[in-house]
Amino acid sequence: MRRFSDLTEQEVLALAISNEEEDGRIYSDFANSLREKYPDSARVFEDMAGEEDQHRRALIDLFVSRFGAHIPYIRRQDVRGAPSYQPAWQVVPKGIAAIRRQARQMEANASRFYLEAAAKVTTADARKLLGDLAAAEVEHVQAAGRIEDEHLSGGAVEREDAEARKRFVLQVIQPGLVGLMDGSVSTLAPVFAAAFATHDSRNTFLVGIAASIGAGISMGFAEALADDGKLSGRGAPLLRGLVCGLMTTAGGLGHTLPYLIPDFWTATAVAMAVVVLELGAIAYIQFRYMETPILSAVAKVMLGGALVLAAGILIGNG
Repeated sequence: MRRFSDLTEQEVLALAISNEEEDGRIYSDFANSLREKYPDSARVFEDMAGEEDQHRRALIDLFVSRFGAHIPYIRRQDVRGAPSYQPAWQVVPKGIAAIRRQARQMEANASRFYLEAAAKVTTADARKLLGDLAAAEVEHVQAAGRIEDEHLSGGAVEREDAEARKRFVLQVIQPGLVGLMDGSVSTLAPVFAAAFATHDSRNTFLVGIAASIGAGISMGFAEALADDGKLSGRGAPLLRGLVCGLMTTAGGLGHTLPYLIPDFWTATAVAMAVVVLELGAIAYIQFRYMETPILSAVAKVMLGGALVLAAGILIGNG
């Protein structure tokens, strides 16, 4: 890997061309990925890709006029300290906010990179070249702001952010909450029935592990097979099933793990405290993401959990 200060002016210009090409492709990929769900932001990135293409053409014209038709192959990955970015296919699944964040970072980093490079060179031609490149990147940042103002006015950003939150709730929070509720509540009965029937921490732990894993597998398959997500907008079945299954297992393990404590009554006291925390977490998630009134959420969750817990204890003592 080479240092930027070791590059010739020809190589610096070639690097600038390469950067513009890569950035333009990333913006085009962003636009293509967002076109269906976020058309306003897609138009922003289409225009930004167009800006990158214009600068690339100008840089190529300058390069050819000074150094000829052959452009050396050099990429930002070949230069120590040069910023690098994730490709669109890695960023898009993280959501619209992550895409906008990377776009701003790309433009700001490019401007800073060229400004710092211009300060390190001594020849007039090199300083002018790098200064021109830095100014071009500053113009990109300003152009991105103008383009965003043009296409994302009238509440478009707010609408797209609300849509992104809705998708997150449907595809992650909802199946996760279903799994956590099932794992935390439905496994109470078998775990505490085993506990009070045997008064043995080890046996209770084995029952809890079996119930948690079994419930996780069952709920995961049930969620994944419920629908393909195309009509409901609930996203990929595999992701929903994985989230639901893992949260179901986690919910059951919460009050099972205390039975690793050898003393039965100590383990039971800790397990009951964990149950209260689990039910509180479920109520908070319902309040935070499902817009359920906090008192209503707490009352429903605590009542349901108390009934299942009581059933388990009664059965175990029967």
